[in-house]
Amino acid sequence: MAVPNMVILHVSDAPASTRFYAKLFDIEPGFETPRFVSFPLTEGFELALWSGGPDHPTAPRTSELCVTVNGGPEQIDQQFRDWTAKGVKTVEEPHEEVFGRTFVVADPDGNLIRVAPVD
Repeated sequence: MAVPNMVILHVSDAPASTRFYAKLFDIEPGFETPRFVSFPLTEGFELALWSGGPDHPTAPRTSELCVTVNGGPEQIDQQFRDWTAKGVKTVEEPHEEVFGRTFVVADPDGNLIRVAPVD
């Protein structure tokens, strides 16, 4: 049976995006080449950044990477303060949704990162 084990984000500059995600999540890459970098997130699951090549144009952004946070609305707000202090671009400030408090930021290529409560 095939099981998803990696999320790949298409980026224009893999080294710059590597620095962004390493700083944002306070993690180091597990695998790194000039155009493809992966970060181990949990056992058997990775976040990868891929700049592709000139013959592989970047597709429009149609999804979000979601990071869940324990601890309620105050922890969501604290995560927002922590990340904005790191200089991330805010797309949606913290607000209430049907699933709880949430916000959205963007990486240097416009890939969306949503923070939401653990279900």
